[in-house]
Amino acid sequence: MKNFFKTSNPLKSVLVIILMLFTAAQSKGQQTKPAASGYAPVKGTKVYYEVYGEGKPLILLHGAFMTIETNWGQLIPELSKTRKVIAIELQGHGHSPYSDRKLELPTLASDVEAVMNQLKVDSADVVGYSMGGSVAYQLIVQSPKRVNKLVIISSTYKTSGWMPAVTSAFKGMKPEFLANTPMKTAYDAIAPDKTKWNSFLEQMIDFVKVPFDMGDANIAKITSPVLLIAGDNDGLDKTELIKTYQLLGGAVFADMGKMPKSQLAVVPAQGHVSLMMQSKTILGYLDGFLK
Repeated sequence: MKNFFKTSNPLKSVLVIILMLFTAAQSKGQQTKPAASGYAPVKGTKVYYEVYGEGKPLILLHGAFMTIETNWGQLIPELSKTRKVIAIELQGHGHSPYSDRKLELPTLASDVEAVMNQLKVDSADVVGYSMGGSVAYQLIVQSPKRVNKLVIISSTYKTSGWMPAVTSAFKGMKPEFLANTPMKTAYDAIAPDKTKWNSFLEQMIDFVKVPFDMGDANIAKITSPVLLIAGDNDGLDKTELIKTYQLLGGAVFADMGKMPKSQLAVVPAQGHVSLMMQSKTILGYLDGFLK
């Protein structure tokens, strides 16, 4: 592993970060058991969800290659004390089976709606991290009435919202790079069909290579309060992040007017992965915003 860090290949550096995330998250482990779990049928496949606690619904959408446990294991016990937490595993991730259905943001957002429909949830607050944040953006763009408050953690609604180094790092990614890794171990532990590992990776690699842009105009139309949380060195283009906040009504001189309903938090000394590990910090922002 030490030699892995010394490589000049930026792609391998990204993979090291992903492996660190999985290892650290799994070592802490989720302690709270879901009150309910199941699958919601969607076009071409089904998606897995878990429900914790009681109260106003709060939907959690994980990052790429992650699961409910590895992404949200440290947050669910606290969040579920006051909220009905609905955690979803996106297509091919965790307990959700691999499907040949093309992986696209509109489709994934519709899957989230399918879970909401099955649980009879008309609208909810939604929190998305990384890939899950892009799905959350897509959800509010295509079905704005279903999202009360939106929290985006280290994510964007367009490819250009990332620094070029982030998008270029995945161009040479191959499934064999992740063989014999903690990610593969985690996949084998809960995937419905362990033989789909390479197919899943190939599908995800194709997915992250496709540029996307939901449109500045659509973001400007969002009327729900939005909390943007980013690490100061998390790979997001901070100029684009400020533009996003401006589209949401923020970045104003509030002393000469009123405070905008949307908020921006940039956490110092944090990267894309380490940011999600700052459980107390994230919970503090969520607690203040969602109330």
